[in-house]
Amino acid sequence: MQDVAIIGGGLAGLVSAIELARAGHSVTLVERKTYPFHRVCGEYISNEVRAYVESLGIDLAGLDAAAISRFQVSAPSGRLLESTLDLGGFGISRYILDYELYKLAEAAGVTFVLGQQADVISFADNGFTVALSNGETLTSRLVIGAFGKRSRLDKTLDRAFMHQPSPYIGVKYHVVMDFPADVIALHNFADGYCGMSAIEAGKYCVCYLTTRKNLRQHGNIPDMERAVLYQNPHLRQVFENATFLYEKPEVINEISFAPKPAIENHILMAGDSAGLITPLCGNGMAMAIHGAKLVSELSGSFLRGTLSRPELEQQYQRGWSAQFGRRLWVGRNVQKLFGRPGLTEAGIRAFGLFRPALRTVMQHTHGTEISPT
Repeated sequence: MQDVAIIGGGLAGLVSAIELARAGHSVTLVERKTYPFHRVCGEYISNEVRAYVESLGIDLAGLDAAAISRFQVSAPSGRLLESTLDLGGFGISRYILDYELYKLAEAAGVTFVLGQQADVISFADNGFTVALSNGETLTSRLVIGAFGKRSRLDKTLDRAFMHQPSPYIGVKYHVVMDFPADVIALHNFADGYCGMSAIEAGKYCVCYLTTRKNLRQHGNIPDMERAVLYQNPHLRQVFENATFLYEKPEVINEISFAPKPAIENHILMAGDSAGLITPLCGNGMAMAIHGAKLVSELSGSFLRGTLSRPELEQQYQRGWSAQFGRRLWVGRNVQKLFGRPGLTEAGIRAFGLFRPALRTVMQHTHGTEISPT
């Protein structure tokens, strides 16, 4: 029996695995893909976790992570508003960052089961059994669910948010373009918005959220982009002039921003599995990393016998809500101001007149810098 089974090898899963393995616990991580690979993600990380990420052994300077200090937002008409980012952040692709974390986890002694999915997770007799897609099973004292925005396991666990179909899809490209490397921009269009910022090696991430309705109306992604995204002149310029590095974009469906409990059937949820902040607020990667630090610290206390399972679950739910609950709430409510042209124009105009309000929103969707220890 393993001490911990981690389901999902994104940021939350990998960071949790590193921390727990380095603390001397036996850890198995299940990931349905094989590293390195791309993910649909905005690829901007707030500096609140920079020191912590580097303390894990990630050389961000050596990986050429982009330094980001300014923020731009535009209405569908092209009206533009700019602000400084108080804390700032950095840009790095998930292809690079996840792979570097994977290598650190391997070096720490984490056992990886790659190219397989967890189909069923059962809890009985104070332990877990994880049934894998290849017919094998794992047993463990703890399970951390880090399987991302939406998974077949969410349906198996009958999680409440799965009963509320989501209209959103996410689309991501890597491009080379003429754009300031220190800016993260958010350009709005009808029923969606597109974020873009620099990553490593002179490349940029262009990632947008829209609705299945938009896609159905226009039949395919390129036609939808020309008909809808091009109405914003900033996006038109990017899509007409950038060099696209993917033959096809990365796409994910049914993205849900509905509230999610941090614990389901005694499984400790981390990262997007515990709650997804709207891309409008651009801080999901930092939240996943911060959440992994929290869950691994409390899990270590349980595994050492200083916390009972009820105490572990109570403290994790309370700690997770204290750290992220308000940020998610603010993100969901700010999102309502965007995606509809008239309301977005009014919102950009209002934030332009009352700039302290914009800074307040950004502060409420970003955390304070966390200690590496």
